[in-house]
Amino acid sequence: MGSVNVEIAEAVRVSLADILQAKRRIAPHIVNTPLVASRSLSKRVGSDVYLKFEHRQHTGSFKFRGASNAVLSLGDDQKVKGIAAVSTGNHGRALALAAKQAGTRCVVAMSELVPQNKRDGISALGAEVVIHGRSQDEAQKAVDRMIADEGMATIPPFDHPDVIAGQGTLGVEIIEQLADIDTVLVQLSGGGLISGVAAAIKAVSPTTRIVGISMQRGAAMHASLAAGKPVEVEELPTLADSLGGGIGLNNAYTFAMTRALVDEVVLLDEEEIARGVHHAYWHEEEVVEGAGAVGIAALLAGKIAAPGRCVAILSGRNIDIAQHHKLISNQPVAR
Repeated sequence: MGSVNVEIAEAVRVSLADILQAKRRIAPHIVNTPLVASRSLSKRVGSDVYLKFEHRQHTGSFKFRGASNAVLSLGDDQKVKGIAAVSTGNHGRALALAAKQAGTRCVVAMSELVPQNKRDGISALGAEVVIHGRSQDEAQKAVDRMIADEGMATIPPFDHPDVIAGQGTLGVEIIEQLADIDTVLVQLSGGGLISGVAAAIKAVSPTTRIVGISMQRGAAMHASLAAGKPVEVEELPTLADSLGGGIGLNNAYTFAMTRALVDEVVLLDEEEIARGVHHAYWHEEEVVEGAGAVGIAALLAGKIAAPGRCVAILSGRNIDIAQHHKLISNQPVAR
């Protein structure tokens, strides 16, 4: 048992102390989002279910926490040269606002698969958008060139200690808002959110189960965990588009932290994700994007065994309104 604890300690390179420092740093800039009991889901699963309304965060997703902490941690010389980063949408939007507040240039590279509404949302906040390739990995090549040619700083969407610490503040809020939690359902993509949330919650409540939720179509972290190392997967269109993208073959933080701290991973098909969005609107009266609704979807699909006192994070609301209308109207959606 002792050696297992040592291995976990070595893997968890972002500590509760780091997260609490981030919480103090970003407190003036973020929203302390509500944690709300869900009568409909509690009745459905037979235990208490709470929803963390992080989709009400600035820029419509949890990403603003990590982006704010990372930008505020930059040195003055880095702020002068500007920031370049890759994003599927929500990180780019959060980074654009954080950079705007700091008065620094921001360039966001995105793949062709990113929906137009997310490209437009980033541009509206003053960032420059560069479209390159059909995957996150291909878009990253454009960022690498800007770093090499212009000396720009980069803040990646997940594999960065300041980003992870910022996302971890969400876990601290959950613990502050609700005691004796049995299960927390967390979106799983590149692993920044789940690494931070799990590090915060496990430090205070080691027995709380952390379940990562992703989609069946191109779940890179799930495939990497199964392989025992970071691997590439084909990026496919999905209703949970914010969960798309690879984790990076040279992943330095989130793969090890996810492997050490996450108890279980659940994958959802497209119909299950659609039902999550539908339920969020008609039963919780909330507009939530596909990725934001995966915790709800997993509960509805019966894929969370014995959830107990359970928290599901609603991570984002940035969905194309036409697509949302189709989902809540039970219309077929091209995928």
